[in-house]
Amino acid sequence: MSGELKPFLNKDLIEAGCDEAGRGCLAGPVFASAVILNPDFSHPLLNDSKQLSEAVRDKLRVVIEREALDWSVAMVGNEEIDRINILNASIKAMHLALDSLKTTPDMILVDGNRFLAYNQIPHTCIVKGDSKIASIAAASILAKTHRDEYIRKLSLDYPLYGWDKNKAYPTKQHRDAILRCGSCKYHRKSFRLI
Repeated sequence: MSGELKPFLNKDLIEAGCDEAGRGCLAGPVFASAVILNPDFSHPLLNDSKQLSEAVRDKLRVVIEREALDWSVAMVGNEEIDRINILNASIKAMHLALDSLKTTPDMILVDGNRFLAYNQIPHTCIVKGDSKIASIAAASILAKTHRDEYIRKLSLDYPLYGWDKNKAYPTKQHRDAILRCGSCKYHRKSFRLI
């Protein structure tokens, strides 16, 4: 595990790490994951998903899904993002991921600084938590890899936006394609697309 990552915040509690992926994208859903790791779980490559190559993230996803005590992934689609805004959609996706856990955590650890109480379970928001706490780093990897896989599938039907490469983030290629061809049903209409 990277030197910075702590295995847990409180070793006597069952902690679920939560993170999301796709907040800044112009299209597609936002994904979130909740992960409960064994307190002694360790992997030398585990880190914030943004610091890792796609190949390493994909390798870690298999390890996390095999070895975590519990994990889940959920998503909130672009139409709902437009309706309730991206922050609320991100929090809702985390709540949905927590709903799917078979184990009830004693504490929820959330990457970032905003969260809404979930089922009277205490939570702690940790800015840059995905580079500080192992379970949040693991959640960031699952959210990111599941979202990337989903967006790659969408890109087969909408190849002109280059989502297989840009994952629907606001790259020049993506914005140019919207300018040229307009948006599609997966674009977030509440975002500044061009």
